[in-house]
Amino acid sequence: MVRYIGPRVKIIRRLGLLPGLTRKNPKSKTKTPGQHGKRLVKRAQSRSSLSDDYGMRLLEKQKLRFNYGVTEKQLVAYYREAKRKKGSTGNFLLELLEKRLDCIVFRLGFAPTIPAARQLVNHGHIQVNNRKVTIASFHCKKNDTISIQPKTKSERLIFSNFELQQQKRKLIERRMKRVNLIKSRFSSLLPKHLKINVGEGSFEKKIGDQVEQDNAARTIKSKQIEIEKNSNNSFLVGTILSEVKRREILVKVNELKVVEYYSR
Repeated sequence: MVRYIGPRVKIIRRLGLLPGLTRKNPKSKTKTPGQHGKRLVKRAQSRSSLSDDYGMRLLEKQKLRFNYGVTEKQLVAYYREAKRKKGSTGNFLLELLEKRLDCIVFRLGFAPTIPAARQLVNHGHIQVNNRKVTIASFHCKKNDTISIQPKTKSERLIFSNFELQQQKRKLIERRMKRVNLIKSRFSSLLPKHLKINVGEGSFEKKIGDQVEQDNAARTIKSKQIEIEKNSNNSFLVGTILSEVKRREILVKVNELKVVEYYSR
C-alpha cells in the first residue's frame, strides 16, 4: 500500500500529535498501541526497542512521513534535493514538504487535514495561478496564488471548511489576547508566510442566513444559493508571501535526526 489508510489515532499514540494527519486527540488513551504499551508521557525514553540511536532517528523520520502523507521514496527524493542546497539540510527538507500544494491548502484552512487537502487537489477543486492543478505534490513558489475552481460545488465545499477554521482562529486569537500570548502552535492559525484575500461580495456575505450548522452531525447544509462570479472567479485566494520559517512548522520533529537517518 502506497499511502497509509489505517487507524490514525494509533499512529499519533505512537509518534505524538501530528496536526496534518488528523484532528483527533487520544485523550482517553494513556498508553502506546500494543498489549504491552508504555505510558504516553515518556514513551520515547521508556521503550527499550527505541533506546538506540537508530530507533530515535527512525521515530523522527516516521513523523514526517505520516504528517505530510508522503512515501519513503518521496521523502528520500526530498532529502536529496535538500542536500544539494547550501545551508541547513534539515530546514530545507521541512521547507520542501511545507511547499507541497496539499500542505499549502491545509495551512490556508481550505481543508481540515492534509489527506483531506490531497483529496481536494486530486478532484480538481484547486487552482494555482488560475490554472487547475490535480497533483498534490506540486511544488508551490513565492508569489503563487492558490484559489478555488470556479464551480459552485467547489466553492460550497471549501468555504464550509474555511468557515469552521475561521471560527477556530477567532476563538484562539481571543484567548491568546486574554493571556497575553504572542506565539502559538495551533494548526488552525494562519502562518505568516501565507495570506488569504476574500473577494468583494464574498461567498460568506452572499450565503447570509442560508447556511445552517448542525452541531450534532458537524455538517453544514447549504440551501439554494445564487452566486455572482467576480473577475477572478474565486472568493478565497491564498498567496505565498515568503519562504517558510522553522518556527512556523507545526509538527514537533527533530530534523537533525532525520538527516542523520538518511546520511548513515
